[in-house]
Amino acid sequence: MVRGVYIHIPFCHQICNYCDFNKVFFHNQPVDEYIEAVGKEIAMAVNNMPEQFENIETIYLGGGTPTALSPNQISRLLELIAKHLNIDVIEFTAEANPDELTIEKLRALKNGGVNRLSLGVQSFDQQLLQKLGRTHTNDDVYKAIDNAIAVGFQNINIDLMYGLPGQSIELWEDTLEKALLLNLPHYSAYSLIVEPKTIFYIQFSKGMLHLPPEEQEAKMYDLLMERMEDSGLSQYEISNFAKEGFQSLHNKIYWDNDEYAGFGAGAHGYMNGIRYSNYGPIKKYLQSIHMGQLPTLHRHQVSINEKCEEEMFLGLRKNEGVSYHQFEKKIGFSLNEKYGEIISKLMDEGLVMEEEGRVKLTRKGRFLGNEVFQQFLLYE
Repeated sequence: MVRGVYIHIPFCHQICNYCDFNKVFFHNQPVDEYIEAVGKEIAMAVNNMPEQFENIETIYLGGGTPTALSPNQISRLLELIAKHLNIDVIEFTAEANPDELTIEKLRALKNGGVNRLSLGVQSFDQQLLQKLGRTHTNDDVYKAIDNAIAVGFQNINIDLMYGLPGQSIELWEDTLEKALLLNLPHYSAYSLIVEPKTIFYIQFSKGMLHLPPEEQEAKMYDLLMERMEDSGLSQYEISNFAKEGFQSLHNKIYWDNDEYAGFGAGAHGYMNGIRYSNYGPIKKYLQSIHMGQLPTLHRHQVSINEKCEEEMFLGLRKNEGVSYHQFEKKIGFSLNEKYGEIISKLMDEGLVMEEEGRVKLTRKGRFLGNEVFQQFLLYE
């Protein structure tokens, strides 16, 4: 049974230099046709497997940029979602760009059931924003948040990025200071990863992209954790910080390695032990829907070993770590049986610790997360 639903809106008015998500320029795209198709995909899935969608807890509109849609298009999308899914969920999130988040769009989102916003801010330095390909200004951020609060949104997150080309410790500290002055209930902060098929990747491969050294990026992460803690925000996952009661429930579904449905072009889902992905090209996605078929491109039955790996990779991202009891309940054998020696070794190295029936990363381990996660790979 799925706990959450992800819906992908692949349209953008501007393509960011670092983004590798499935997205296209908004102009000359069949946006209205796409919205109707998403409604049909949801209807097909719910009609085929109604029991899977009986107790969904979260819905998440991601992209691309959902706020690239007009207010009328947002309203129509949300109307179609409500037609086939119970939108009276605990958390209903929409991603947004600050310079697109008009009062009309905010009202459309609120009236359609959305109760959480996630704004792509990334930095409060205008030069860095231009390097990233972002088009908003700091004033756009302040105005969007003021308008959101005026419309009735209380659960607001902003995304930040560090380890950016030309970003100094001082610039990162300034961004953190400006972000925390907003006194929001949730902040996400990610280090830049140069992904293939992005503008940054092309620049990097040509030697045109100069990133901060690893030790400087580590200092930025340390500063992030320190500033968030000083501001009364609890770190509940490697990159996420929240006031009490404002943790991202949808993202927690991913980190708990629980099942969720994915709808839209290029969306991914995990249902009945099967990970699947949809066709990415919009034309191919629409063709499948018009033929009355679910637009599934790949399906993969997750093996026991893969499930073990995912439980550890994802669970250790959370500050609460991986529960010995829950691991055995989900997998069928004990955590020590599968990983006892590895956990002991990592404990000796000061990278993980055991506490209250859980194994979790230490502060040192958070800096070396990927190296720790690799230790839990199993070879079939």
